[in-house]
Amino acid sequence: MADYADPENTLVMETTKGNVVIAVRPDLAPGHVSRIKELVREGFYDGIVFHRVIDGFMAQTGCPHGSGTGGSGQKLQAEFNDEPHVRGTVSMARAADPNSGDSQFFICFDDARFLDGQYTAWGKVIEGMDNVDQIKRGEPVENPDHIVSLRVAADL
Repeated sequence: MADYADPENTLVMETTKGNVVIAVRPDLAPGHVSRIKELVREGFYDGIVFHRVIDGFMAQTGCPHGSGTGGSGQKLQAEFNDEPHVRGTVSMARAADPNSGDSQFFICFDDARFLDGQYTAWGKVIEGMDNVDQIKRGEPVENPDHIVSLRVAADL
C-alpha cells in the first residue's frame, strides 16, 4: 500500500476502471466525512454502481438501488463551504432540500463552480483521476461501472 500522509482521512476506492484515492476533508465538512467513513467501514459502498455519469460534469454513485433514488436512510445537515467544485472535487449529492444528502456523492470531471456553496464538498481525488475519466457515461448508465471496494487507508 502507498504511504498516505493521513491514512485516517484517505479513502481508497477500487473501481472497475482502477483505483481512485480520495483525501477527505473533515476541516470542510466534519459531519459528512464522519458519516462517509462510517458507511465505508460498514462496506456500504462495495458493489455500488456509478448510476449518473455526465461527460464534462461528474460521476455520481452511492445509491444502493443503482437508480439515484436511495440512500442509507440517514440524512445529513448541509455543510456548505468555500471549497471550489473543480476537477477532482468530491461532493455530496442531494435532492432539492439542502439537508437531504445521505450516501450519494459525485466526483467532478471538470470545473463545476456553479455548484459552489450549494453542495457540500468533502474531499478531493489525489490519485487515479485518469480512472475516474474512464467511467462509463449515461443517465442512467447501461452496464455501469461500479465500486468494487471502498476503504479507509488506515484500515488496509
